[in-house]
Amino acid sequence: MKLSLNLFRALLFVLGPALFAGQQSDAAGNQDSYDISPAPFQLDVEIDLAVDKVPFEPGDFIFDHIGDAYDWHLFDIDGKHYSVPLPVIVYTREKGLNIFLSSKFDHGQATYRGFRIALAGPNEGKIVVATGDDLSDPYATRPIDLSITKNVFGMFFAAFIMLAIFLTIGKSYRRDPLNPPKGIQSLFEPLIIFVIDDIVKPAIGGNKHERFLPYLLTLFFFIWINNMLGLIPIFPMGANVTGNISVTLGLALTSFLAINLSGNKHYWQHIFNTPHVPVFLKLPIPIMPIIELVGVFTKPFVLAIRLFANITAGHIITMGFFTLIFIFGQVSPAFGYGGSVLAVGFGIFITFLELLVALIQAYVFTLLTSLFIGAAVEDGH
Repeated sequence: MKLSLNLFRALLFVLGPALFAGQQSDAAGNQDSYDISPAPFQLDVEIDLAVDKVPFEPGDFIFDHIGDAYDWHLFDIDGKHYSVPLPVIVYTREKGLNIFLSSKFDHGQATYRGFRIALAGPNEGKIVVATGDDLSDPYATRPIDLSITKNVFGMFFAAFIMLAIFLTIGKSYRRDPLNPPKGIQSLFEPLIIFVIDDIVKPAIGGNKHERFLPYLLTLFFFIWINNMLGLIPIFPMGANVTGNISVTLGLALTSFLAINLSGNKHYWQHIFNTPHVPVFLKLPIPIMPIIELVGVFTKPFVLAIRLFANITAGHIITMGFFTLIFIFGQVSPAFGYGGSVLAVGFGIFITFLELLVALIQAYVFTLLTSLFIGAAVEDGH
């Protein structure tokens, strides 16, 4: 269990003079990093506070597991955090381009090269430019941040898996196209045929679907594989990629571009001059064009919200059941052991349910994108 901030301050108060003797500088005399020791007046706990007396915070436990981070947390032992550091890439006009590992931040308790992780304020959990000794300064500014965070690394890992799978399948088809599929090819061929014949073709129709197949197949398998990897809590899997609103908005943006850049004149006519609609709905106040134009933006936005909400809700519910173990354990050990049976049982059930949701959400996102593209390329009647 994590030490509370007050306990951390108490330990620093006792050990600070020995551990944090001053600032560290490089050979050129430039300040690289410095650790912050609390002032004595900030001490507000007893020194002999036991770790098992620190109250368990379910919200912190859940959101620490589903949120993005600059390192990949593995486990805690005796109050020590063990994690895999990830590359930090930040740029400011004054400091230039800086590339280093996130371990330099010491889990948010140190400043390095004039950057730190904000502990409070609107940029909490993000890298900001250090303006002083206060790690919770709400007025700290953000640099241009291109860091490889946990979710970014998860996307790279998913892309690597997709390349390995489909390059292998493509090589098998080129080598011997008449042989029946085997191995991993036999697993993915039915899914590929399902996406083509049951999602894309009926939604777009005719032969127009072929030029959209590369994007729609990539969309389906990217969402599905990331959904599945998010259910495996073992490095380098377990990142909540599709439960991140930035990722789902990025996917929605690609669908938005695919839909509207492919739209023909009939598609735009239905938006700005909807046929078979009374004139008073178009003139003098363009009610229908406004509604149709708003729909152009809300359709992909709803796709992003639906995927984000379903995946995040599944993870929160699963982690919520596991928090019951610690909540009951704070009452008494017997409650903890008894509650663990219930919590693990429900957790396993929700996990199996999430396996189904992972496929359904990939299907729904791809199907609706296909339907929107089909409406954009449909010939006039």
